[in-house]
Formats: sequence, structure tokens, C-alpha cells
Amino acid sequence: MKQTISLYQFRDQFMACRPDNFSYPGLVALWEYFEEYEQDTGEEIELDIIAICCEYSEFTSLKDFQASYGRRYKTLTDIATYTTVIPIPGSGFIIGGF
Repeated sequence: MKQTISLYQFRDQFMACRPDNFSYPGLVALWEYFEEYEQDTGEEIELDIIAICCEYSEFTSLKDFQASYGRRYKTLTDIATYTTVIPIPGSGFIIGGF
């Protein structure tokens, strides 16, 4: 059984279970990414908050990312060669684990 949820329900589920994993703008970017993915592929995504938190990480800047992954990646384009990059307008980006 699948259930369609709104952005607000998506955000509220994260805030109830894992409030420190993503910022509010990050949750908006993730929700929009998942919505677009579903529309493009026709595949429904199951809301598994723990799995999403394990698969995706939010960074406030490239410098923040480089502190975890090294300076080999000089731009978001370099990172996008290896994984999904979800921009967060005005406040960083989210990547898929790699």
C-alpha cells in the first residue's frame, strides 16, 4: 500500500524521527528531487527515513564536503561524476552516498 504525502508531511516525518539530518531547505530539495524522480521514471519511492539518511548527506559548502571526502573534488561537477548532487538554493547541496 502506497500513500502520497505532501512536502509538509515529508518534513514532519523527518523532524519526528531524524531532526538533525537535514536542514529545512535540504528537506525541500530532497522532496522535490524525489517527486521529479517519480515523475520521470514512473517508479514510486517508499518513504524510508533511515535509508534516506544513510544514503544522502547534506553539506553547507564545497569546503564542508572536502573536509569529509578530500580535496580531489574541486567542483560540484566533479562530485556529480561519481554520485547524485542535489543543489539547495542558497545553502549548499546534498549528495548520494558513494
